[in-house]
Amino acid sequence: MENFFDKYIHSIERIEPIKYTGSVIGVKGLMIESKGPRSVIGEICTIHIPSIQSSVLAEVVGLEDSSVRLMAYGETKGIEVGCEVVASGHVLEVPVGLSLLGRVIDATGKPYDGKGEIFPEAYYPALASPPNPMERKPIDKRIVTGVRAIDGILTVGKGQRLGIFAGSGVGKSTLLSMIARNTNADINVIGLIGERGREVMDFIKRDLGEEGLKRSVLVVATSDQPSISRLRAAYVTTAIAEYFRDQGKDVMLMFDSVTRFAHAQREIGLATGEPPAQRGYPPSVFDMLPKLLERTGTNDKGSITAFYTVLVDGDDMDEPIADKVRGTLDGHIVLQRSLAARQHYPAIDMLTSISRLSKRVSGTCTKKAVQRVRRWISVYSEQEEMINAGVYQKGSSPEIDEAIDHHQAVEEFLCQEENCHITIEDTLKSLSELSGIEIPEAEYSESPA
Repeated sequence: MENFFDKYIHSIERIEPIKYTGSVIGVKGLMIESKGPRSVIGEICTIHIPSIQSSVLAEVVGLEDSSVRLMAYGETKGIEVGCEVVASGHVLEVPVGLSLLGRVIDATGKPYDGKGEIFPEAYYPALASPPNPMERKPIDKRIVTGVRAIDGILTVGKGQRLGIFAGSGVGKSTLLSMIARNTNADINVIGLIGERGREVMDFIKRDLGEEGLKRSVLVVATSDQPSISRLRAAYVTTAIAEYFRDQGKDVMLMFDSVTRFAHAQREIGLATGEPPAQRGYPPSVFDMLPKLLERTGTNDKGSITAFYTVLVDGDDMDEPIADKVRGTLDGHIVLQRSLAARQHYPAIDMLTSISRLSKRVSGTCTKKAVQRVRRWISVYSEQEEMINAGVYQKGSSPEIDEAIDHHQAVEEFLCQEENCHITIEDTLKSLSELSGIEIPEAEYSESPA
């Protein structure tokens, strides 16, 4: 009952006794122009549409003299010259609290799942600054993803941020769902940004499942929604994760995908008159990416471990968005189409993937075992064409012979069924058997190093 009244108290506190109003003077593509109201960049306004007796929320994205440029969060159908525009006096805020668990919300924080109203414990601003770097806790504990290839070879620390890079249809969403179901993080916050409408229910019902949904919050902005909705959904996802981190929780943030977030800002930037720069992306895209990505990680209360998917156009790892994200994050997992074609799932390319903090959160014997297995993978990859063609004669090189002898076992270790849950104990035992290096039980803990 207390939460019920908190909602109304917050609404009263946010009421602006003086309303600034304006009127629509033009609609150009994605952009709505109005004369007035007095407002600031990022402020939420309401556009009243008398012809259909409705209204739509819009955000201020540009100002020029007395002209205000807005982008609507919903359909612009029915908007005409003269429609009243009312400023709210505040920027977008996100309802947060434990009541969000198991729920699906939209870019404005409203329920998207038909399960009734959400009674939040507090409101967080969608746009916020990253934690002070001097107040971030060091990353010295391992987090479990339940994916053997990651926990064994690409060990992830609590508060680390990694990118999952792949072309379309190689298994990014499936890998995220495996992590969401199997991780030992306290809470999952999942952002589906620019996804196909069909894939949303598929992800919830088939990939995430009932158990995964119970401890997850989903923020959804599908590809058919306005670009401002897709853009702001990214910030809403991050704000929710920040709230739970501030409660001392270890949060797993999964963001699919950064590329569609960048596409949304490109559409907005070009519509507001920004000049295109690298491959048609305006400069604002490359300014916004690090500001969004740096908000995750650790602070002085808790941690946000983040996985960001990047849709690599044409499998080009050097395209601008992939290059910028890779340089900002603490590691990258590359999914290869050739591995997926061989039914090797998850299709992680171990030679081009790296976790920059894996050595910091792994024990001494574990690091030696990983080094040995990585070497076998590297040697076999270098000689694979000769081996498959029958050119290589066994006995010519002891190192190559060893890589060939262990190749099948390495492949079995790296492959995992989608619905298979593997504990960290099972992963390290398998790694020990594979490498021939004994890993003591002391290294099974969160802080093995």
